[in-house]
This record gives sequence, structure tokens and C-alpha cells, in this order.
Amino acid sequence: MTSFKDTEFRGLVSLEDHDPELFDLIEQEKNRQWRSLELIASENFTSKAVMDCLGSALTNKYSEGLPGARYYGGNEVVDQVETLCQKRALKAYGLDPEKWGVNVQPYSGSPANFAVYTGLLKPHDRIMGLDLPSGGHLTHGFYTYSKKEGTRKAVSATSVYFESFPYRVHPETGYVDHDGLARDAGVFKPAMIICGGSAYPRDWDYGKFREIADANGSLLMMDMAHISGLVATGEQTSPFDYCDVVTTTTHKSLRGPRAGMIFFRKDERGFETKINQAVFPALQGGPHEHQIAGVATQLKEVMTPEFKVYSQQVKKNANALAEKLQSKGYKMASGGTENHLVLWDLKPAGITGSKYEKCCDFVNITLNKNCVPGDRSAITPGGVRIGACALTTRKMCEPDFEQIAELLHEVLEAALKLQEKSGPKLKDFTALLDGDETLKSIRERVNAFATTFPMPGFDPTKMKYQKATGPQ
Repeated sequence: MTSFKDTEFRGLVSLEDHDPELFDLIEQEKNRQWRSLELIASENFTSKAVMDCLGSALTNKYSEGLPGARYYGGNEVVDQVETLCQKRALKAYGLDPEKWGVNVQPYSGSPANFAVYTGLLKPHDRIMGLDLPSGGHLTHGFYTYSKKEGTRKAVSATSVYFESFPYRVHPETGYVDHDGLARDAGVFKPAMIICGGSAYPRDWDYGKFREIADANGSLLMMDMAHISGLVATGEQTSPFDYCDVVTTTTHKSLRGPRAGMIFFRKDERGFETKINQAVFPALQGGPHEHQIAGVATQLKEVMTPEFKVYSQQVKKNANALAEKLQSKGYKMASGGTENHLVLWDLKPAGITGSKYEKCCDFVNITLNKNCVPGDRSAITPGGVRIGACALTTRKMCEPDFEQIAELLHEVLEAALKLQEKSGPKLKDFTALLDGDETLKSIRERVNAFATTFPMPGFDPTKMKYQKATGPQ
């Protein structure tokens, strides 16, 4: 029997040789990203530099605790990595380190939000966030009605452990209804009011939120996950002048790895200790220092003039797409956009977001079905959400987004014809996709168009699959 010492050392074997099946799936995904039009508002394409961090030796290190106060040894280098990330995070948003602190350990945005609630609220405290059909996020609290049980159902953990009550956008303007928020907050008296959303195409009036929070003794938190890159470059109003706490992801308009951050005011309320202890040991184990390194190197890029130009172009592209669709008579929630996303209300066109998403997937245009103002069901929402961050990273500009709008228009026309044949059921509708020659033609044009643009993170000429029509 061979001794352990005599067995082959395989720690330097490539993924391609070690696990060809998984390697092949990754290569298929590279090809998909390259030949598709990525319009999901919460996605972006990160850089080779960030990917180098994610695949680095930092993934090996356990570092429970904070820099200078770890529960393991061997963290002298990791401490420098995390401290560098903290310093860059504060600098990127123009914050005074004497007045603001930051925790860069959250694994993503949802754990970041829950860490704030855990640290600063008591169980069953009251919170108010933007309603999901109005463009809010699940972690800001959301209930639905269970027909089966005949009672309310807490959709997210936020509404299990805290009592949530939503504010909404105005049904006519699509903007946040501050008067309604002020009225309801005066009755509900929330411990915390949350700004921010996942499908809200407008900027935020933090001054009005601050007035309402102060009138009711509420903490004010901003979840800037979607617009954090735009905030850092001055392309959206900064929440730091008004809010007590600001959370964010790092992979959307910030274009970093998938991770989260929590910014907090340093004052007599002691947020720093409460939030740090909520992150660890209350909710998480050891931080992912390879992710933190990726955030750090992306924050370096965020502070460059080139990233400022990128953020400006993101807004221009989103607006160009919205205006082109509106010129064809389509309805955009709130009448347009001031940030990186467009919320397209498909109800006037007579089709659900679910059906339209399936058609777009078929032609390699990636977007997502989404609730729009007035919706009651997240399962069959009345619209789709479209984002500009990822394709702007691939160097697309306004004329390119106008061409994308034309493609989206063609897909919708084809979808409506399919619906005439299929009837109302989604299952019957999707069964007809494979046989539709119009959609196949659109897909060929999408592939040809998408593959003319550069691809960050990896070199398409070195992919296993290099056909614009896919790996098959």
C-alpha cells in the first residue's frame, strides 16, 4: 500500500485537468456572457484585477474578528488588506474617518442589512421600507397574503423578526410618496426608516426622509446597493449628509466582486461596536478576505477619472434606452430614469413580465421580470427591469442602447403574436418558443452584435467555445 508521502501532490493541477466537467461549464458560461446582452440591473462585469483577488491565496485564511483583534494567528498581512479596504471605502465616498466608520466584512448586501437591524434594533421593532411593487427590496420588509393559510405571510426574514410597514410611490408620478410616508410614519412610529430600492429609477430626496425620521424619532438608513458607484462619482445625491447608516453591495454599479459594506456614523450612540458585533460573531463567521481584497482594488478604480466617465455613460445609456422605448409608445415607470435602470411597464402592451422575460432569454437578452406600481403579484409581475451597467462596461454607448431598444421592441412584437396562439398560460407560451423563426432570427442578430464588444475579466480568444452562436 502506497504511503501518503509517496502519493502524487495535486495542489497545482489546473481545473481543466482536475475537473473537466466543471471546467466545461465555466467555459460555457463565459461564452454565454460574451454572446448575450446583459441587461439585469443588479449585474455587472468585473475586472481581471478583481478576479485575480478572488482566486488568490487570501481564500485560504481564516480571520475572525477585526484588524488587530483576531481570534486566529497569522493575520499580519490580512490585517493590512482589510484596513486598506476600509481606508479606500471611506475615501471613495469622501468621508471623514473621525466621523464615519465602515465594516467591509458582510458577505453581500442582504447580510449587511440584517446586521444593521440586528445591531441597532430590538426584535419586533418597527421599520418602514419601500414597498416591493414600488421598487423596494425584500430585505426592507415585505408581507404578502397566503390564500392557503388565510393569513399574512412574511416573505423575508426582516418581516419575521421585525414589524414592517411599507411606504409607496405615488400611483400617478411613480416617485416616492413622501406625504404618504409622513402620514403613515406619524401613526406607525418606526424605529427605522429605510431609503433605497432595487427597481426605483429616480434619485432620492434624503432631506425629506430626514425630516420625517426626526419627526418620529426614527433612525435613517440608506441601502444604496444599486447606485453605490453613481454615488461615489457624484452622479447621484450622497446619502451621507443625512443618514445614520448606509449599506451597499459592491458588484452592481460599483463593478466590484459580490460583497457588502456597512457605513456608520461615529458618535455617542455607539453604532460602531453594535454593528461590528452584529456582523461577527452574531451573524457571520470568518470574513472572506479574498472578496475584501477584490473590493479594495475596485475602490481604487472607482476613484479614477475614468470611472467617473463610466458612471456618467451608464446614466446616458439608460436614458437613451428609455427614450427610445418611449418614442415607440411604451410606458416607463415614473416616466423615465435618473440612474442606471429603467422599469418598463408592460401592462398597457398586454403581456406579463414573466412571458417577456422568457422571450428575451430565448434570444440571449438577459433581463428580469419585475413588479411595477399597481402590481399585486410578484409571480406574474407587470413589467421588466432593465439595467445599463454591464453593457456600458463593455464600452457600449447611446447609439448601441438605441439599437438594443429596437431589439427589445422586436421581441415584444414577436411575444404578442406568440401569446395570440398560446393563450394566457405561461407553460403553453414557453412551449412555442423553440419553433418561432422570428425569435431565432433576432437571436442571431443579438449574438452578432454582442460579440463585437470587448469582454472584461477574461479573453474571448482564449475561451474553449468561441462561436457567437453558442457552444453547441
